[in-house]
Amino acid sequence: MSLRPLAELDRPLEAIRRFTPNWFAVTMGVGVVALVLAQVPVPGLRAVGEALWLVDIGLFVLFSGLYAARWILFGDEARRIFGHATASMFIGTIPMGLATIINGFVVFGLPRFGQAAIEIAHGLWWIDAVLAIGCGVLLPYLMFTRQEHALDRMTAVWLLPVVAAEVTAASAGLVAPHLADPGARFVLLASGYVLWAYSVPIAFAILTILLLRMALHRLPPADMAASSWLTLGPIGTGALGLLLLGGDAPAVFAQHGLAEVGRVAQGLGVIGGLALWGLGLWWLLLALLITGRHVREGAPFNLGWWGYVFPLGVYTLATLRLGGTLDLIGLKAAGTVLAAALVAVWGLVAARTLHGAWRGDLFSAPCLAAPAPAA
Repeated sequence: MSLRPLAELDRPLEAIRRFTPNWFAVTMGVGVVALVLAQVPVPGLRAVGEALWLVDIGLFVLFSGLYAARWILFGDEARRIFGHATASMFIGTIPMGLATIINGFVVFGLPRFGQAAIEIAHGLWWIDAVLAIGCGVLLPYLMFTRQEHALDRMTAVWLLPVVAAEVTAASAGLVAPHLADPGARFVLLASGYVLWAYSVPIAFAILTILLLRMALHRLPPADMAASSWLTLGPIGTGALGLLLLGGDAPAVFAQHGLAEVGRVAQGLGVIGGLALWGLGLWWLLLALLITGRHVREGAPFNLGWWGYVFPLGVYTLATLRLGGTLDLIGLKAAGTVLAAALVAVWGLVAARTLHGAWRGDLFSAPCLAAPAPAA
């Protein structure tokens, strides 16, 4: 389907007709930048982060309205996304975008609105958990039963529906300490750790297949250049989740006579987080090399470029958390450098997104070319 500037569309509703979940990757990126700015000890950055968090809420509400309108007005066409091997994967960005808002209610909302912010975060967290669990199993089921896939066409977008659950698990580590029992215990243990395990092993299985695919069939095409960074997402989020859950574990376990288990969980969180951080460093360096190659080849801009932002953001958060936990100046400095790089990348991608959205070039729905699903 050919693309035309928004001003030249036959009718304004065409933008809604072509609106897809890819746009929720924008909320993921804006949200994670806001959270990173709140962790960097530079005066004024926390206020900037809070402003971005409010923008993130506005964008999520706007995108939710547009996507809901697409289903209401163009339901038959909207259903075609379930048969599209790539577009359907981006449904996983919806719960991940919501998770950044939930985390913001703890980081920014608690100091400003008090316990009411925690109540909102807790309620949204349960919604997010349901969405993440659904994405984590239903979208792979569609891959197995309805969609057409091949190893040589595989990219890291396969990770998107799976990783949503571990992003929700990391949010549990932020929300749980502010809840009273039994809510805190359930969110941390029965939900946080379970959601982490629901996601991370599957994500690593996909990463293993992805290594094989790149070795046998070389890199993905230039229009999927940013997908090389998606591999950093589950690693960074997995490390951050272990650190956050492990940090909460001693207090929660101690309330139930399991103080020793809590200390073990805390130690595993630190060791596991550090090990995953090291693995993430390998993927980060590899992604830089791949990106350099794609830049030389002239990779075209698309919404997939937001794949540069969120994975780097969660890896930055894990780095800063590790630096604070271990009190290592080197990790703290690395986190600050990564934060600066993140802001630079986010600025570039955000500017090009605003330009593309104004022109209408980014309203693309490849699933419209897919055949209508069987009744």
